Amino acid sequence: MSQRLFTREEVDELIPALAPIVERAMESHRQATLLQRHLREEQQRIGSSGGRLVDQRDWKARAERLDGLAIEVRESLHAIQELGGVTKDLETGLVDFPGRVAGETVNLCWRHGETGVRFWHRLDEGFAQRKPLP
Repeated sequence: MSQRLFTREEVDELIPALAPIVERAMESHRQATLLQRHLREEQQRIGSSGGRLVDQRDWKARAERLDGLAIEVRESLHAIQELGGVTKDLETGLVDFPGRVAGETVNLCWRHGETGVRFWHRLDEGFAQRKPLP
């Protein structure tokens, strides 16, 4: 099965649906990262104080929230994939779509907050090498 190649216009048409999905993924990822860091620090504190857990219900609630956030991120990533995008970075909201420039298969590169896809890079390159679309 061949991979679908997008035009600039096709990606631009997806942005109204894509942007809120990416925004949700970014926020869930941000919250999960903070919560994971907090739980890790709490675990270290518990270990250094003799292993006594102060409030098991609070710990369990935070661990369950972390699981829920992970599910939200996975669902968002799946929704982005269903649109044809490949999520590259959840901190910046970077999504690539396979496309063509000058007959070469490339990635059309969009980042959350941009009003349209305006950049591309070769398949073996990343964000730092993105170039303006002709």
